[in-house]
Amino acid sequence: MSDPASKHSLVLEQLLQELPHALVLEPEQLRALMSDKSGHTSARPPLCVVEALALEDVVKVVTIASQHQIPLVTRGAGSGLAGGAIGGPGEIVLSLAKMNAILEISASDRWAVVQAGVINHDLNEAAKEQGLWFTPDPASRKWSTVGGNIATNAGGLLCVKYGVTRESVLELTVVLASGEILKVGHKSVKGVTGYDLAALMVGSEGTLGIICEARVSLEPLDPHPVWTISGRAPHMSVATGAIEHTIARGLKPAIMELLDEASVRHISNLLAQKIDHPGTVQLIAQADGPGSEEEAERIAETWRECGIDVEVGQDREDLIEFRRSMHPAMEAQGTVLIEDVAVPRSQIGAMFAAIREIEKEFGIEIPTVAHAGDGNLHPNFLYTGDEVPAEIWSAADALFRQAVALGGTLTGEHGVGLLKRKWLLEELGQTQWELQRKIKEVFDPLGILNPGKVFTP
Repeated sequence: MSDPASKHSLVLEQLLQELPHALVLEPEQLRALMSDKSGHTSARPPLCVVEALALEDVVKVVTIASQHQIPLVTRGAGSGLAGGAIGGPGEIVLSLAKMNAILEISASDRWAVVQAGVINHDLNEAAKEQGLWFTPDPASRKWSTVGGNIATNAGGLLCVKYGVTRESVLELTVVLASGEILKVGHKSVKGVTGYDLAALMVGSEGTLGIICEARVSLEPLDPHPVWTISGRAPHMSVATGAIEHTIARGLKPAIMELLDEASVRHISNLLAQKIDHPGTVQLIAQADGPGSEEEAERIAETWRECGIDVEVGQDREDLIEFRRSMHPAMEAQGTVLIEDVAVPRSQIGAMFAAIREIEKEFGIEIPTVAHAGDGNLHPNFLYTGDEVPAEIWSAADALFRQAVALGGTLTGEHGVGLLKRKWLLEELGQTQWELQRKIKEVFDPLGILNPGKVFTP
């Protein structure tokens, strides 16, 4: 059937017959799927959205999409920052937000089995009842889903000690582009049979298959007190020097965050807090586990030696919440493009210096925070309107290229999506880029899964 309108009509008729409880066609709801938190908006609304309730619903949708070669975009909370789950014209959006059941929590095996739509915070609340917790800790944990975190290999504040989402994934239930159900990974802690397809799925952004369920590892709740270290540095170079000394001395805080002067100012304004020392840079760290108080004191002493004004306190969650308020503080200023680059930890200072130069070149302010313990920076570009202005993209282009030149990467945790696909070849190189395209073709020979995302069309 060559006429797109006729094909779309047939697809909708089939979806209505197979999934009457899940098909949504209301214009307002479809318009909401044209964007996420990335600042990008598609040209027109998608064909429809299917709000799956179970694995069987996903299989039915994928089978119909495959039969008619209709593009299929998987979506969770819609909180992505790279445009990876945006629906466009002629596409079916498959929402997993209502697949939010926690299927099992095992204290003896220290794992949880969850559907993709489970909110990070909700999983942690349930795990606490078994004396456990889920270590991936994105700043968006109160609304982001486990499935979305796996699809982008999300990071967060605790990566310096506990790693990114990949380290917590044991097993995945995936629906392939053919409609087949595939289990990848292992229930066991160890498992090296064949290629690690579970690791391949993590960070694949919906381009290889649809992650419907996950078995994730949990850690025992820490009975020891948590100590927070807060430091004010007079200059960015002082703060980045302190970070290097902290790492070089073998200290391993659970959290180590860096906020530049502009970020401190915007967050303080949002929270109506007075800035006692205007123009300073803020460092925040937390130490947990056995010996946490001693670890905190060693970190504090290292920072003091570097010329930082330091305070140490127990259970100072208010300081961590200050850092978590960065995104609301930016949104209070206008529309924001939250970027995500990562560099070797020894190059954090050089990357911040490059950002300052880019600010001067383009005449803009780029408030930046960093997961300083792992070299992941989040520069923020403020603008007005529905589309990211060309000059902002030019500044971002300079920023991306500088990160790669310093031995870093375009994205540490947000993913490539739509926003960064034009720079992918430059980072990967021709050989690796072509190999990754071929892997995509093996899993999705018809090219229906999230087309146009990650790779340029």
